[in-house]
Amino acid sequence: MFLDRDGTINKEVQYLHEPDKFKFEVNVLEAMHLLQDNKFKLIVVTNQAGVAKGLYPENDVEILHAFMNEWLAKEDIHLDGIYYCPHGDDDDCSCRKPKPGLILKALNDHALDPAQCWMIGDKLSDIEAGTAAGLKTVLVLTGYGRSEKRKLGMQKKERKNGQFPTLICKDLLVAAKKIVDHDYISR
Repeated sequence: MFLDRDGTINKEVQYLHEPDKFKFEVNVLEAMHLLQDNKFKLIVVTNQAGVAKGLYPENDVEILHAFMNEWLAKEDIHLDGIYYCPHGDDDDCSCRKPKPGLILKALNDHALDPAQCWMIGDKLSDIEAGTAAGLKTVLVLTGYGRSEKRKLGMQKKERKNGQFPTLICKDLLVAAKKIVDHDYISR
Protein backbone atom coordinates (compact mmCIF):
# COMPACT_ATOMS: atom_id res chain seq x y z
CA MET A 1 0.00 0.00 0.00
CA PHE A 2 1.59 3.22 -1.19
CA LEU A 3 0.40 6.24 0.75
CA ASP A 4 0.91 9.91 0.08
CA ARG A 5 1.82 11.80 3.26
CA ASP A 6 0.48 15.37 3.38
CA GLY A 7 -3.30 15.52 3.05
CA THR A 8 -3.63 11.73 3.13
CA ILE A 9 -1.88 10.53 6.29
CA ASN A 10 -1.59 13.89 8.04
CA LYS A 11 -3.52 17.14 7.89
CA GLU A 12 -2.39 19.35 5.02
CA VAL A 13 0.02 22.05 6.21
CA GLN A 14 1.92 23.77 3.42
CA TYR A 15 5.58 22.76 3.56
CA LEU A 16 5.16 20.73 6.74
CA HIS A 17 8.56 20.13 8.33
CA GLU A 18 7.98 20.80 12.04
CA PRO A 19 6.82 17.90 14.25
CA ASP A 20 4.70 20.21 16.45
CA LYS A 21 2.50 20.98 13.40
CA PHE A 22 1.99 17.30 12.48
CA LYS A 23 -1.54 15.97 13.05
CA PHE A 24 -3.01 12.76 11.63
CA GLU A 25 -6.04 12.96 9.35
CA VAL A 26 -9.22 11.53 10.84
CA ASN A 27 -9.43 7.70 10.92
CA VAL A 28 -5.86 7.26 9.64
CA LEU A 29 -4.59 5.13 12.51
CA GLU A 30 -7.60 2.80 12.24
CA ALA A 31 -7.07 2.57 8.47
CA MET A 32 -3.37 1.77 8.84
CA HIS A 33 -4.17 -0.91 11.42
CA LEU A 34 -6.72 -2.47 9.07
CA LEU A 35 -4.27 -2.54 6.18
CA GLN A 36 -1.41 -3.83 8.30
CA ASP A 37 -3.64 -6.52 9.87
CA ASN A 38 -4.52 -7.64 6.34
CA LYS A 39 -0.83 -8.09 5.46
CA PHE A 40 -0.36 -4.95 3.37
CA LYS A 41 3.06 -3.34 3.50
CA LEU A 42 2.72 0.37 4.30
CA ILE A 43 5.00 2.57 2.20
CA VAL A 44 4.90 6.36 2.21
CA VAL A 45 5.79 8.27 -0.98
CA THR A 46 5.88 12.06 -0.69
CA ASN A 47 7.06 15.13 -2.59
CA GLN A 48 8.99 17.56 -0.39
CA ALA A 49 9.64 20.56 -2.63
CA GLY A 50 10.26 22.79 0.39
CA VAL A 51 13.80 21.40 0.42
CA ALA A 52 14.45 22.52 -3.18
CA LYS A 53 12.88 25.91 -2.44
CA GLY A 54 15.22 26.41 0.51
CA LEU A 55 12.36 26.61 3.01
CA TYR A 56 13.89 23.89 5.21
CA PRO A 57 16.85 21.51 5.06
CA GLU A 58 16.50 17.87 4.06
CA ASN A 59 17.36 16.92 7.64
CA ASP A 60 14.03 18.45 8.75
CA VAL A 61 12.19 15.96 6.52
CA GLU A 62 14.05 13.10 8.18
CA ILE A 63 13.32 14.50 11.68
CA LEU A 64 9.61 14.75 10.84
CA HIS A 65 9.58 11.20 9.48
CA ALA A 66 11.30 9.91 12.64
CA PHE A 67 8.66 11.71 14.72
CA MET A 68 5.86 10.20 12.62
CA ASN A 69 7.42 6.72 12.87
CA GLU A 70 7.71 7.03 16.67
CA TRP A 71 4.07 8.05 16.96
CA LEU A 72 2.98 5.18 14.73
CA ALA A 73 5.12 2.70 16.69
CA LYS A 74 3.28 3.71 19.88
CA GLU A 75 0.10 2.71 18.02
CA ASP A 76 1.67 -0.63 16.93
CA ILE A 77 1.84 0.49 13.30
CA HIS A 78 4.98 -0.20 11.27
CA LEU A 79 5.90 1.62 8.08
CA ASP A 80 7.84 -0.57 5.68
CA GLY A 81 9.40 2.44 4.00
CA ILE A 82 9.31 6.19 3.49
CA TYR A 83 10.44 7.53 0.12
CA TYR A 84 10.56 11.25 -0.56
CA CYS A 85 11.53 13.55 -3.39
CA PRO A 86 13.38 16.71 -2.26
CA HIS A 87 13.25 18.25 -5.75
CA GLY A 88 11.16 21.08 -7.15
CA ASP A 89 8.91 21.29 -10.20
CA ASP A 90 11.72 22.58 -12.42
CA ASP A 91 14.28 19.91 -11.49
CA ASP A 92 12.90 17.37 -13.99
CA CYS A 93 13.76 14.43 -11.75
CA SER A 94 12.19 10.99 -12.14
CA CYS A 95 11.12 10.77 -8.49
CA ARG A 96 8.77 13.75 -8.19
CA LYS A 97 5.15 12.71 -8.50
CA PRO A 98 3.39 12.58 -10.98
CA LYS A 99 6.44 10.66 -12.25
CA PRO A 100 6.59 7.14 -10.81
CA GLY A 101 10.25 7.02 -9.73
CA LEU A 102 9.64 6.78 -5.97
CA ILE A 103 7.08 4.02 -6.44
CA LEU A 104 9.25 2.08 -8.89
CA LYS A 105 12.19 2.23 -6.46
CA ALA A 106 10.02 0.98 -3.59
CA LEU A 107 8.50 -1.78 -5.75
CA ASN A 108 12.03 -2.95 -6.55
CA ASP A 109 13.35 -2.56 -2.98
CA HIS A 110 10.47 -4.61 -1.55
CA ALA A 111 10.09 -7.07 -4.48
CA LEU A 112 6.42 -6.14 -4.93
CA ASP A 113 4.11 -6.94 -7.84
CA PRO A 114 2.56 -3.64 -9.00
CA ALA A 115 -0.65 -5.44 -9.99
CA GLN A 116 -1.13 -6.27 -6.29
CA CYS A 117 -0.45 -2.72 -5.07
CA TRP A 118 -2.40 0.49 -4.54
CA MET A 119 -1.47 4.17 -4.44
CA ILE A 120 -3.66 6.35 -2.21
CA GLY A 121 -3.39 10.12 -2.26
CA ASP A 122 -5.22 13.42 -2.23
CA LYS A 123 -3.83 14.80 -5.51
CA LEU A 124 -4.12 13.82 -9.15
CA SER A 125 -0.30 13.69 -9.24
CA ASP A 126 -0.53 10.75 -6.79
CA ILE A 127 -3.04 9.05 -9.09
CA GLU A 128 -0.88 9.65 -12.17
CA ALA A 129 2.25 8.31 -10.44
CA GLY A 130 0.42 5.20 -9.26
CA THR A 131 -1.10 4.56 -12.67
CA ALA A 132 2.27 5.04 -14.41
CA ALA A 133 3.77 2.43 -12.06
CA GLY A 134 0.96 -0.06 -12.81
CA LEU A 135 -0.90 0.29 -9.49
CA LYS A 136 -4.60 0.63 -8.74
CA THR A 137 -5.32 4.07 -7.28
CA VAL A 138 -7.54 5.88 -4.79
CA LEU A 139 -8.21 9.59 -4.61
CA VAL A 140 -9.16 10.47 -1.01
CA LEU A 141 -11.22 13.57 -0.34
CA THR A 142 -9.03 14.78 2.52
CA GLY A 143 -6.32 17.40 2.04
CA TYR A 144 -6.63 18.69 -1.54
CA GLY A 145 -8.86 15.76 -2.56
CA ARG A 146 -12.14 17.65 -2.92
CA SER A 147 -10.68 20.31 -5.21
CA GLU A 148 -8.79 17.63 -7.17
CA LYS A 149 -12.03 15.68 -7.65
CA ARG A 150 -13.63 18.82 -9.12
CA LYS A 151 -10.77 19.00 -11.63
CA LEU A 152 -11.70 15.52 -12.83
CA GLY A 153 -15.26 16.68 -13.51
CA MET A 154 -14.18 19.83 -15.33
CA GLN A 155 -11.77 18.01 -17.61
CA LYS A 156 -13.95 15.08 -18.71
CA LYS A 157 -13.04 15.38 -22.38
CA GLU A 158 -9.43 16.40 -21.76
CA ARG A 159 -8.47 14.05 -18.92
CA LYS A 160 -5.28 12.11 -19.18
CA ASN A 161 -5.77 8.37 -18.75
CA GLY A 162 -3.53 8.44 -15.69
CA GLN A 163 -5.93 10.72 -13.84
CA PHE A 164 -8.75 8.17 -13.55
CA PRO A 165 -8.59 6.75 -10.02
CA THR A 166 -9.82 3.21 -9.45
CA LEU A 167 -11.75 4.57 -6.44
CA ILE A 168 -12.68 7.91 -4.92
CA CYS A 169 -13.19 7.68 -1.15
CA LYS A 170 -14.04 10.06 1.68
CA ASP A 171 -10.88 9.21 3.60
CA LEU A 172 -8.17 6.60 4.12
CA LEU A 173 -10.36 4.39 6.32
CA VAL A 174 -13.13 4.14 3.71
CA ALA A 175 -10.48 3.33 1.08
CA ALA A 176 -8.87 0.68 3.30
CA LYS A 177 -12.23 -1.01 3.98
CA LYS A 178 -13.10 -1.11 0.27
CA ILE A 179 -9.69 -2.53 -0.65
CA VAL A 180 -9.71 -5.14 2.10
CA ASP A 181 -13.31 -6.15 1.26
CA HIS A 182 -12.56 -6.12 -2.51
CA ASP A 183 -15.42 -3.64 -2.84
CA TYR A 184 -14.27 -2.04 -6.08
CA ILE A 185 -14.31 -2.56 -9.82
CA SER A 186 -10.93 -2.47 -11.54
CA ARG A 187 -10.75 -0.06 -14.46
